[in-house]
Amino acid sequence: MLAPRSHRLAAVATLALLVGLGACSGASQEQEAAPVAAEAGAVDLSADCPATVVIQTDWNPESEHGAQYAMLGTDYTVDTKLKTVSGPLMSQGKATGIDVEIRAGGPAIGFEAVAAQMYKDDDITLGYASTDGQIQTSQELPVKAVMAPLDINPQIIMWDPATYPDVKTIADLKAAGAIVRVFGGNSYVEYLVDSGQLDREQIDEGYDGTPANFVAAQGKDAQQGFASAEPYIYENEVKDWAKPVAFQLIHDAGWKIYAGAMSVRTDRLEELTPCLKKLVPVMQQAEVDYYADSAATNALILDLVEQYDTGWVYSEGVATFSEEQQKKLGLVGNAGNATIGDFDTARVQGILDVMVPIAEKLGSPAQEGLTVDDLVTNEFLDPEIGLAG
Repeated sequence: MLAPRSHRLAAVATLALLVGLGACSGASQEQEAAPVAAEAGAVDLSADCPATVVIQTDWNPESEHGAQYAMLGTDYTVDTKLKTVSGPLMSQGKATGIDVEIRAGGPAIGFEAVAAQMYKDDDITLGYASTDGQIQTSQELPVKAVMAPLDINPQIIMWDPATYPDVKTIADLKAAGAIVRVFGGNSYVEYLVDSGQLDREQIDEGYDGTPANFVAAQGKDAQQGFASAEPYIYENEVKDWAKPVAFQLIHDAGWKIYAGAMSVRTDRLEELTPCLKKLVPVMQQAEVDYYADSAATNALILDLVEQYDTGWVYSEGVATFSEEQQKKLGLVGNAGNATIGDFDTARVQGILDVMVPIAEKLGSPAQEGLTVDDLVTNEFLDPEIGLAG
């Protein structure tokens, strides 16, 4: 998903404790030779893009990444050591004349920030970024987002509705006096405190990523999570809990970042512009196609999780729930127009305004004079490509 590193760390610890993987498998093979790009179909990227477009994700394969994995067909190659998958880059079932390589993040890259990977390795064409992360790394590792596969950040604070029947929002947890368990250093936590929605004294930054403390508290404590994962996991796969949780999206509490946005290094934007003009619409279409029929891509995602064998568990049930929840909650969508993947620049300005002092407080100050245009662009999007109503 998308998503900040704290969620990824939580998931690797939490899901490793859960039931075994109920996954289906797509066609794959151990890597023996680099894939050969097929002859281009209706969309030909071979003249404008690198021979292999490399995408660095921020975590293991999961449904939130479906739009990227949907660009792979059935002829793909898996490198289980490097945790990568590669093959001809496809658009609506036809080759584009180049290959795509998708790299797992999180444990596969030692939990290093995606932007740092992008500046280490010129082979990486696109990497995942969040608006707050972009602001924090803008001095040393600036990246510019060119498409937002997720319109709404899936991060949540969750609680037990039986213990707190009157709690409907994160701010209600303040009056309820609940401890809120999170990972330390999260910019959204600073926002929730600064905006008066939570008290500093009720924040517990000792969250270890497992469900153990949440279960042991018997509903008294709230906890961070993802709307597209934890509600299903806690009700269906954490056997010592096995009941619903309530939650509010951090987005609905005012923290309206874009998470998992497809981004390029700022210093490579001009170089990659001819490619991006053709590639970004292909990525938009891949997202539309994924949410229209996800079966083959989800099978690939589950197959990769099994082959990568990082200790992280991702079941078919979670994958299916995630995709349905993304659509149900509007985590993916056209955001009020006809276009998938575009940025609301006023929304980005709002985050920039509140994030600059937070970044200073967290010891990673923003580049002086940073603007919305430094962070995002809608230049490469096809405004006519979007999810059906």
